[in-house]
Amino acid sequence: MARTEKPLFRIAYTLYTRTRLGYMYYKRQMRKAREQYPAGHSTSQPMEFNGIKIIPVSVLSDNYSYLVIDTDSSVAVVVDPADPQTVQTVLEEEGVMLEAILCTHKHWDHSGGNKALKRLHSSCRVYGNAADNIPGLTHPLSHKDSVTFGRMHFKAFFTPGHTVGHMIYLLDGRGVGAPSSLFSGDLVFLSGCGRMFEGSATTMLSSLDTVGSLSDDTLLWPGHEYAEDNLLFAAEVEPRNAARENKYQWVLQQRGQKLCTSPSTIGEEKQYNPFLRSHSMELHLALGIQQVQDEDWTQFRARVLEELRKRKDVYNRR
Repeated sequence: MARTEKPLFRIAYTLYTRTRLGYMYYKRQMRKAREQYPAGHSTSQPMEFNGIKIIPVSVLSDNYSYLVIDTDSSVAVVVDPADPQTVQTVLEEEGVMLEAILCTHKHWDHSGGNKALKRLHSSCRVYGNAADNIPGLTHPLSHKDSVTFGRMHFKAFFTPGHTVGHMIYLLDGRGVGAPSSLFSGDLVFLSGCGRMFEGSATTMLSSLDTVGSLSDDTLLWPGHEYAEDNLLFAAEVEPRNAARENKYQWVLQQRGQKLCTSPSTIGEEKQYNPFLRSHSMELHLALGIQQVQDEDWTQFRARVLEELRKRKDVYNRR
């Protein structure tokens, strides 16, 4: 079974990402989610900083899109609009004009609504990395490119590993006297990271280090509601991590009421997210991994990350 599992998985992944069957699967999942969660899988509260408003939008079975609004100009940007109908409803409720889509990567559960929203908002621009074959892309971005909409200033970071063209978007909070906000797609979740579908552990480590280099007060807005499962896995590899246990108890309270667990902060994640802790001696001991003589530190950390991701894949594949 173990010998055939990986080839079968690669076939399924190729069908999902490169054929019309994948798009049909996404449409089916969207319909099912609308039936199962007519009000969304989670309840969230908007967060506002001096006229910049961030609204997590619950879509599909566990995804989040994010509507970011400059309330002074009523201009809006949406990150990863997987369900265009749901996103359009929120746009109408807020009474704002959609100026741009910031797409982290090509997977349908992040990019599936791009073209439909573009049809509804003809002047809307679609941003992302050209390497990822993003639906409806109009404005390709490269590493550290900046884009501005009203008073909203975003910097894009090229973070491959989950896909070849994955990007994350940092909303600069300095202009409005607030923390910055990172929209991380499937690179980093609360206590987790995305699967390495199209990159090596070394590539993914470099992308995760980009996140780790950000200010500790940066707010983290990930692409999925995976917090509870991720923290349970973190307990498997670092059972004595007190910060993880405290966060887990809070997440249990939130999820018990079907409340959104976003945002966390980069500073918090560094305390309990094992995928941002490849440097941690405690984690090395827990995994039973040691740096061998003359082994490069970065390569050793990549080996730690690879082992973590293998264990997570076996644990629950998220």
